[in-house]
Amino acid sequence: MAERRHLEFFLLRYVPDAVKGEFVNFGVMAMENGPGGSELIDVRFTKDWGRVECLNPEADVELLEALGKELRAEIGQKSDQMTLRKRMEDSFSGVVQVSAVMPVLTEQPPAVETDTVARMLLETVEVKTTREAVGRRKILQTMREKFENAGVLKLLHAVPVESYTKAGDPLKFDFGYRFGNEIKLFHAVSMRASIDTAVTLAARYPKIILAMGQITGAAPMLTAVVEDGLNQERSEIGFAFEMMEESRIRVARTGEMAEIARVAKVELRA
Repeated sequence: MAERRHLEFFLLRYVPDAVKGEFVNFGVMAMENGPGGSELIDVRFTKDWGRVECLNPEADVELLEALGKELRAEIGQKSDQMTLRKRMEDSFSGVVQVSAVMPVLTEQPPAVETDTVARMLLETVEVKTTREAVGRRKILQTMREKFENAGVLKLLHAVPVESYTKAGDPLKFDFGYRFGNEIKLFHAVSMRASIDTAVTLAARYPKIILAMGQITGAAPMLTAVVEDGLNQERSEIGFAFEMMEESRIRVARTGEMAEIARVAKVELRA
């Protein structure tokens, strides 16, 4: 008879609005208590982000996927569940929450048991539909297309900010390259449904560029790419634009991406 193992499962939940409290499960962590303490032994993330995007079309799926990579790198390490929980919830400002523990006594290998839990709680019945990109995803798609058309996409790279802030900071500028003594940065920022992302970026950017400039010896220059057709006469949109401009963030519309890509091509001599 196979030895039974005591596993503890935790669900990772995407909670875009703490007031409403609506959530979608997008990940599972499996932990096991041993003589040396608690250990993270397996991680599973959803293969289809449709439910997350249905709850919030502006969801930053790239950040959630980055969390998956970070957790997988920690498999096999001793980890206190409360510390892990607090780190994730603090890093994502409450948008990512961790469920209560679900203890399981099983004879199955941990990987098999984790697959079962993930299949039951993360996945939905496949429905063949074509989802049109919206919000930040639509802006990011346009940016990729224009950089690809200009032949420079392969020369650009994402720029994580944790080297200039704190370890575990999930923010990562979408595209960047160095030109002389400047670091050109480009980031998709949707304001169609909410200005929260724009305001948060504007508030954080001054400290980030100060540290980035000191460490790299170059001057960061960030362009936030937003939707075409935003009405700056709306008070909240105008406020977000002013905040970004005051923080030395250039704001460009998606309609300007072809010219931005052309300039990148010249500067990178692609």
